[in-house]
Amino acid sequence: MPFQKVQTEKLSIAVVRQIELLILRGILRPGERLPAERELAERLGVSRPSLRDAIADLQSQGLLTAKAGSGIYVAEVLGSAFSPALTRLFGSHDEAVFDYLSFRRDMEGLAAERAARLGSDSDLKVVQTIFDKMEAAHARNATEDEAQLDAQFHMAIIEASHNVVMLHMMRSMFDLLRQGVFYNRKMMFQQRTTREAILDQHRAINTALQARDPVAARQAVQDHLSFVERCMADQQKAERNEEIARQRLKHETDAL
Repeated sequence: MPFQKVQTEKLSIAVVRQIELLILRGILRPGERLPAERELAERLGVSRPSLRDAIADLQSQGLLTAKAGSGIYVAEVLGSAFSPALTRLFGSHDEAVFDYLSFRRDMEGLAAERAARLGSDSDLKVVQTIFDKMEAAHARNATEDEAQLDAQFHMAIIEASHNVVMLHMMRSMFDLLRQGVFYNRKMMFQQRTTREAILDQHRAINTALQARDPVAARQAVQDHLSFVERCMADQQKAERNEEIARQRLKHETDAL
């Protein structure tokens, strides 16, 4: 008969599975430092040797990394989503900006719809908390903080959609945005009228989510990203016009 004795699972394997799930679900994020060994062993209820075995296993998988004199960190597992060559192409061709925004409009619209239907009360409280911080940053004219909270707001919605593939793909996309590969997000928050419009759009998204209205949530996200797309098109047109104007000025100056 094809039966075998049931083996008690090693504690280190249980620890590995728990940390793997925390990384998969986006709870432990790339670059995040784990608690010190003693504290982590106590939280998990395992011995320090069992924890060390688990950490070594996760390091061999490339999920954790050690930094000398600093501790154990979640590895930058998203770095391989786009090759350096492709990233350079994204940054050097304007059409990538609009394809990026179109991709986000589709994916984040779906994420907002899912978050309104499937997100827990705690998920929606996270979104509300970040939006409250955005309002506070807006009130004190802290444009850099507002730009950072903008990304956090969108990522919180994606996390609330509870789709781990979408989560890690979009986190990788937002990392490229943070690096300025597609466009300078901070520039959008330097114009007061644009900042006001963006805050109102985020308010509409948040209101729809808190009301658990999937259709309204998806539409609000799509409207917001369509606005961002128009802003980017206007900015690129203005930059081209300015370049033409500079050429005319130089020509007229040289003719004197």
